[in-house]
Amino acid sequence: MPLALLALAIGAFGIGTTEFVIMGLLPQVAGDFGVSIPTAGLLVTGYALGVVAGAPLMTVLGTKISRKRMLMLLMALFVAGNLLSALAPAFAVMLIGRVVASLAHGAFFGIGSVVAAELVGPDKKAGAIAMMFTGLTVANVVGVPLGTFVGQSVGWRVTFGIVAALGVVGLAGIARLVPDLPRPEGVRLRHELAAFKNTQVLLAMAMTVLGFGGVFAAITYIAPMMTHAAGFAEGSVTWLLVLFGLGMVGGNLVGGRFADRALMPLLYVSLGALAVVLALFTLTAHNKVLAAVTIALIGALGFATVPPLQKRVLDQAHGAPTLASAVNIGAFNLGNALSAWLGGMVIAAGFGYTSPNWVGAALAAAALLLAFLSAALERRDRTAGTVVAGAAPAREQALAHR
Repeated sequence: MPLALLALAIGAFGIGTTEFVIMGLLPQVAGDFGVSIPTAGLLVTGYALGVVAGAPLMTVLGTKISRKRMLMLLMALFVAGNLLSALAPAFAVMLIGRVVASLAHGAFFGIGSVVAAELVGPDKKAGAIAMMFTGLTVANVVGVPLGTFVGQSVGWRVTFGIVAALGVVGLAGIARLVPDLPRPEGVRLRHELAAFKNTQVLLAMAMTVLGFGGVFAAITYIAPMMTHAAGFAEGSVTWLLVLFGLGMVGGNLVGGRFADRALMPLLYVSLGALAVVLALFTLTAHNKVLAAVTIALIGALGFATVPPLQKRVLDQAHGAPTLASAVNIGAFNLGNALSAWLGGMVIAAGFGYTSPNWVGAALAAAALLLAFLSAALERRDRTAGTVVAGAAPAREQALAHR
């Protein structure tokens, strides 16, 4: 794999760290600014909404410049947002810093996926995308726990300062290692927008929302679920999230390896198994050992869908994939927000802390049904194309016979 993928992975590591580390630092941030925990939670919500809105916005703004230069600008925006958070004199300023940093998230992964795929041969594209996303998954194993520890030990501002420094390293790596690939000739914004007329692109994005949404329906409420149902101490939740992160790393690498060989079968297996495991989590959540194993499996199966779904969007939006790729990253965060809301609803309705697992299982099962629908439509279109292609020679033969 080209060294340029390492630079993209470093940028992904910084983005993944800043996205998730805030969850472990909410009490400290809330205390310093004198706001409630729910109010501090806006730092999570604001970031997620910024990703959804920023993915298409920043990609459209970057249509006039090279992808390398746009990646560098996005990392500069990421650095600025985290520095603003680190130095924020008031809560509102920190919220603005979080939103500024989030604007880089979707476009970075969207454009980065396109660049990563162009750096390798046709049979290694999903693997290259997975290599970039490895930075995001490793962030959950290393960056988030370390960032939480630093924030709790010497202050959350130091954590965000370190994340900003990671962004500087990623920016330097992109400037030095990523080649300045030429943009496709004749591709304009209208071509990028035309990709959204493709039913297969929309189905892939819907699978992204529902499939990864199933993961976050459970993981969003992992702390109360594990302390109340499994009997873990509060301090153990960090290590359970490390297990989840390790599962993500493994699933991402497996997904990248097999998506280039059998993309749709991989989606069938991973989404089907994810639905089953999430349903079983309502039972295994009451046993410490089984709960820990299940959490790792959820991370692995959930992230095994990421490289194939991202590659599916790139394949179906062939010729002008950048905007569709970025919007698909926003779809992951839309799924996170939707599933967290639905999971909170069933808990509030009195169904217990394990009830979000049923929500997750239903979402993953719905994504599996969409995968079968997508494949069926593709087979129908392929058959129709073969019939049309065969009809022309037949007409020519009939005319010649006459």
